[in-house]
Amino acid sequence: MFQVENLRFRYPKNTTDTLEELEFTIKRGEIFGLLGPSGVGKSTTQKILTRLLTGYEGTVLYDGKDLLSYGREYYNEVGVGFEVPVHFSKLTAEENLNFFKRLYRSTVSIDDLLRRVGLYEDRKKQVSTFSKGMKVRLNFIRAFLNSPRFLFLDEPTNGLDPVNARILKDMILEFRDEGGTVFLTTHLMSDVDELCDRVAFMIRGKIAEIDNPKSLKVKHGQRRVSVEFESEQGVEKQSFSLDNLGENPEFLEVIRNRNIITMHSEETTLEDIFIKITGVEVHG
Repeated sequence: MFQVENLRFRYPKNTTDTLEELEFTIKRGEIFGLLGPSGVGKSTTQKILTRLLTGYEGTVLYDGKDLLSYGREYYNEVGVGFEVPVHFSKLTAEENLNFFKRLYRSTVSIDDLLRRVGLYEDRKKQVSTFSKGMKVRLNFIRAFLNSPRFLFLDEPTNGLDPVNARILKDMILEFRDEGGTVFLTTHLMSDVDELCDRVAFMIRGKIAEIDNPKSLKVKHGQRRVSVEFESEQGVEKQSFSLDNLGENPEFLEVIRNRNIITMHSEETTLEDIFIKITGVEVHG
C-alpha cells in the first residue's frame, strides 16, 4: 500500500534533516508498527503519509501511485486517529460524528460504531462532559466513518482501561482480517506484540531494523530455556541451552525427577529490543 524510498525532510527553520533516506514498505493487509523514541521523526513520517506535510525529497507511493498525484479522493481512502483527541466540546458525540460524516463520499452507521465502543447510551451528551477514555474511544471510531482502506493510528489505546483497550484492539484486528491495512505508532509494547505483523525501529530519521515481532525476539534473545522447580532446598531455577536440549543430562534429570513449577524460553521482549536498538528506555 505504501512504498517509501530515500525520503528526506527538513523543517524550514532547522539546520539538519528530520528524515534521512528513510525507506520502508507497508504491505496490503498488514498492521505495520513504526517505533522509536520521541523526536526521531515518527510524527513527521505520519504527517507526510497523511499529506499534512509536503516539500519532501524522495519517493512516496500509495497503492502504486505518487502520493502527491492524488487529490481529495485520497481522504476517502484513509482514516486517521491522532494521539490527542480533537472534538467540538459543545456538540454531542452524535453531532460530532455527523459533522465529520459530511466530509466523506461514503460512510458507515454511526450507531453501530458507538455501540461497539460502549458510547451509544452517551451519544446525546456533550463531549465536554466525557472522560478522557470516552474521548479516546470517540476519536478512534471517527477514523472508521468513511469505511477506509487504510488506517493511521497514533497511540490508539493510550489512557484506556484493559476492557476498552481490548475492544479497540479487536476492531483493529478485524479491520486487518477484512483486508484493511494499518500504520500504527505507539509506545505500548504489549499492543505492538499483539497487533503488529511487522515493526520498524526508527532512530535519527532512519529505519534501524525491521521484521516481524517473533523474528526480532528470536534474533535478539537467548537460545535458552529457564526451569523453575521444587527441590530439597526449596524452589530452584536453572537455565539450559536449547541446543541438544533433549540430550542434556542435567535438564533430563530435572524434568524427570522434580516437580516443575514453570518452564519457558528466554526470548527477549519488544521493550528490551526497543532499548537495545534505540538506546532509550520505554515509558508506557
